[in-house]
Order: sequence, then C-alpha cells, then structure tokens
Amino acid sequence: MDSVGSKLMLARRAGRLRWAGMDLAAHCINDVLCTGADPLFLLDYVAANRIDEAQVVELVEGAAEICREAGCLLIGGETAELPGIYQESELDFAGTCVGLVGRDRVIDGSRCEAGDLVIGFPSSGLHTNGFSLVRSLVGDGDFDADLLLAPHTLYLQDIRDLRERADVRALAHVTGGGLGGNLSRVLPDGLEARIDWHAWDRPSVFTWLADQGIEEDELRRVFNLGIGMCAVVPEAPAGALVIGELA
Repeated sequence: MDSVGSKLMLARRAGRLRWAGMDLAAHCINDVLCTGADPLFLLDYVAANRIDEAQVVELVEGAAEICREAGCLLIGGETAELPGIYQESELDFAGTCVGLVGRDRVIDGSRCEAGDLVIGFPSSGLHTNGFSLVRSLVGDGDFDADLLLAPHTLYLQDIRDLRERADVRALAHVTGGGLGGNLSRVLPDGLEARIDWHAWDRPSVFTWLADQGIEEDELRRVFNLGIGMCAVVPEAPAGALVIGELA
C-alpha cells in the first residue's frame, strides 16, 4: 500500500498525471514482488480538494497501463472530495496491491549468508522518492519534466527471469531510505551489504541534483541513485550487474 506522494504536485504542473498513475502501479507491484509473490490485483484511491474527472482519467489510465503489462487486475477504486484537507488544485493518488505466493516460495532474506552477492537493476531516474527535496529545488519555476518525472520502472519480468536463473534469497525495492536503508531491512541480523558505488552509471538526474548542491551522503540516503531493485544471490548469473556483497 502506497501513494505517489508529492511527486504528484510536479506531475500535475507538467501535465504528466498519466505518468503518476504508472508510478503508483509500478511502485505497489514492485513491493509485492519482494516477498516472492505474483501480483493479483490493484485498488486505487483518488482524493482531492475538488475532483477533476479528466485528472482522474489520466491517473487511472496510467495505472491500468502498468497493470496490463504485469497481468494484474485493476478491479476498482474510490474517489473523495476533501476541501478541508487538500489545498486548492492538489490531489493524492494511493493504491493497494494484493499478491499471492506459496509458502515454500516466500522470499524473506532468512537464507542470506556472508559472501552472497547483491545484484542491481537500473532505475529510470528518481522513481517516486525524494520529491519534497526536489520540489524545494524547483520552487515555482519551470523544470525539465522528462528529467525529473520519468515513470517508476516495473521489475516484474526482471525478477521472474532472475528467479529462473538463480537462487534469489532476498529482494529489496529501493525507495525511501536509498540502497542502504532498503537492503538492511531484508537482511538477517549480523549481515550488511557492502555496496560498490562505482559499479554502475547513474542517470543524469542525479548529476543535476549534485549540481544543485546536494551532498553525496544525502543523495545515498534519500535517492535510489540509479538502482531501483536489488536481489541477493549466492552466485550471479551471466550478465547480471553485481553491485555489492554481504559481509
């Protein structure tokens, strides 16, 4: 269960609400994948100061596009006008994804061991985290929507392909808290992921953030820095992007 968050404020300004709908579905489905489950269905919720039907259509069509790609049903939703809560013109978009996994196929990180490798899957950019900071940098001026608002990547097929080729012991969707924060939550006590921060090329949006004066420590703490999903495996299959090791 999640929402698009304050990225919606920039998406609305840029006329990219369809992308925000894609963000919601991809984010929720990716979270479900981290348990080893297959997504079954998604429910959505739109709330606003005043419901604009055209905006709702854009959001829902974006979510439906990702759901079709994932074979996940978008089975219903709810809308609410809440002028006492939301500012004029603002809206929120939240969703719940339900998935199914057999008990013998649950991925929970309990089998991770020192020496296991961390595989990274590239992100499209910022995805849906860190936008309170991004909005403070943008202010009320113009901004590059293609750079800042690229839709959240869906990792369903990547993870399915990896599970056919490797023993996947843990999965981490890199959202708020960055690589370190999200990997630490799925590892057993006593293990840590040692990341090689130079193992991949970062999308240009992170260069833009650094140019705005955001320090490396904060970039690592807040953003995905180009890796949107991680898997822990004992051996990496050919062609996998290895970004670290457990110790």
